Amino acid sequence: MAGKTKLRVLNLEVARFECVYPSCGGPCCKNSRPPCTDAEAERIDTVMSRALPLLRPAARAIVERRGFRTQRKKEGIRMLGVVDQHCLFYADDGCALHHLGLEEGDAYMYKPWVCSTFPLDRDGKGGWYVRQHGTMDEGWDLFCLSPTESDVPAETSLRSELEFARRMERGDEDWRGFPRHAEAEAAATRRGQAVE
Repeated sequence: MAGKTKLRVLNLEVARFECVYPSCGGPCCKNSRPPCTDAEAERIDTVMSRALPLLRPAARAIVERRGFRTQRKKEGIRMLGVVDQHCLFYADDGCALHHLGLEEGDAYMYKPWVCSTFPLDRDGKGGWYVRQHGTMDEGWDLFCLSPTESDVPAETSLRSELEFARRMERGDEDWRGFPRHAEAEAAATRRGQAVE
């Protein structure tokens, strides 16, 4: 039942966003180091032989030598590595994982969920928000996160990212190894933590 899941997005009515890749050079893939769950890493491993030829030479050398995740963690999850300031999977024509997924009919099937939903993010209270300067203490200084940079409503420009977030909330992406909001809220309530 695609699209039937209600998705609470804090600032969707006012947010403006327009991805202008490739003219921007992919700053969202630059020094971002997204977390990649163990399950997501296992799925990426299944296409590594197809991904390696797509990678930049320096990135390929690192992946072949020590893998694509670092020991650094964000929220307890190991992060993707970076070389020459870009994600290891950033290729000359965009994300190698995105391209491999597109070949199979789902651009998001190999990308970490954080990359798949960008610029959407979880708000920690059971909902989502569009990352924008001035919202939720956004600290990343990307030009595209400025609400004055575009007149395009995020609700229009982020249709596929919003649908992916709905897939996550429905449980269609549970294989990735993270709890949906409802499960996280229930667990917090059982532990006696306040959930707003």
